[in-house]
Amino acid sequence: MSETSPPAPPPVRTDHRLIAAIVASALFMQNLDSAAVTTALPAMAREMGVEPARLGTAITSYLVALTVFIPVSGWVADRFGAKRVFMAAIAVFTIASVLCGRATGVPEMIGARVLQGLGGAMMVPVARLLLLRQVRKDQMLNAMAWLTIPAMIGPVSGPPLGGFLTDAFGWRSVFLINVPIGLLGILMVAWKIPRLEPSDPGPPDLKGLTLLGLALALFMTGLETFGRGVLPRGMPEVALLLGAGFGWAVVRHCGRVARPALDLSLLRIPTFNRSTLAGSLFRSGAGATPFLVPMLLQVGFGKTASEAGLVSFATALGAMAMKPLARPILRRFGFRTVLVGNALLAAAGVAVAALFTPGWPLALIFALLALGGLFRSLQFTALNTLAFADVPNARLSAATSFSGTAQQLSPALGVVLATTTLELSAHLAGRAAIGVPDFAVAFLVAGAVVAASMPFFLSLAPEAGADVSGHVPAGVRRAPAE
Repeated sequence: MSETSPPAPPPVRTDHRLIAAIVASALFMQNLDSAAVTTALPAMAREMGVEPARLGTAITSYLVALTVFIPVSGWVADRFGAKRVFMAAIAVFTIASVLCGRATGVPEMIGARVLQGLGGAMMVPVARLLLLRQVRKDQMLNAMAWLTIPAMIGPVSGPPLGGFLTDAFGWRSVFLINVPIGLLGILMVAWKIPRLEPSDPGPPDLKGLTLLGLALALFMTGLETFGRGVLPRGMPEVALLLGAGFGWAVVRHCGRVARPALDLSLLRIPTFNRSTLAGSLFRSGAGATPFLVPMLLQVGFGKTASEAGLVSFATALGAMAMKPLARPILRRFGFRTVLVGNALLAAAGVAVAALFTPGWPLALIFALLALGGLFRSLQFTALNTLAFADVPNARLSAATSFSGTAQQLSPALGVVLATTTLELSAHLAGRAAIGVPDFAVAFLVAGAVVAASMPFFLSLAPEAGADVSGHVPAGVRRAPAE
């Protein structure tokens, strides 16, 4: 977890595309589950005889558990072996899915979702660690492109799939669909992914992990309940303030110990710094889109959930179309140029939705959403790859935990940004209910946040990540890839 960690073994020569596909399928299961459950929530609430807002704690508890347990995932992977931990994580997630599908009340559902969050927390960063430990730097870009797809497809395909399964087979099927996917994932990992031997990462930073867990739990609770009426009035704000206070304590503590729970020294690596901090700003703005688009189509335009889901799926199609294009684009222009220019294109892809009106043809909306998905997918691929381009093998576990924590917070910030903007816009305009003009303001604000990440990428060196992208700026000699 720090510079004194034992050196990791060199990457094993294997088919990185196959490993990426296996790892990505597990991440897709997690992202699909998160998005699909939201659609099934009203049916779950009706059967359990509670208000949907109260059952919203089932979603909040999962996200809080997911975020709290991510920081310890790197240490656990080093101590017990990344492959073994990844298989166990899929098993825990699958078993917890069965328990969710059998729940008869809110307490049972929350308990099962917390267990699911524990499994998911070990899946995300450990999956990335498994992949990074198996590939050379010149293979990293292509491999990481496969990991971008679940992040893009899950949030947009989850709602229509969740709606279909709920209508056709009941809400319990939304959870039980994870069983065959999980079992297949465990078999493929056991069969095709080479084993990584455990190492001795030293004792965990228990004080740091406790402070970090409290900070993340409180901050995520505040984010996920803000403006939703789940907690008593004022409680989300208190949780956010307490989370920020514990976060400050984490920064002070981790800057003083040798093996910190959160290795802040990683931020001294320029490529990791920009990808994590400026990347979080980008992801927060982009993270508002999967929430705003279906809401606009249903609340603003009066479309059905099925129509909204099919139109929203355009974003996933754009993401898939970018997969074969990302590598040649980055090889031709380099990370710095792509991150700067594409941040503005992605910002325009978000902000253009402010022009949508009920009179627009759905085909045109579909095309523009697909184009926006194309730009965002390229940025996600570039950010996810550049983050680890210059991280030594011995520090990959700490880097994946750090990056995973930041990436989990960003979409939640995006939803808070969207809901706050919608409500504030409606309030300032004197409207009792949210309308199409308020969505236009929200898309413009989200686009501005995405664009605000651009200046930070300007500070990258022209040759940043050259070993990964293969791009050689004029006048720069590049050393051979590792």
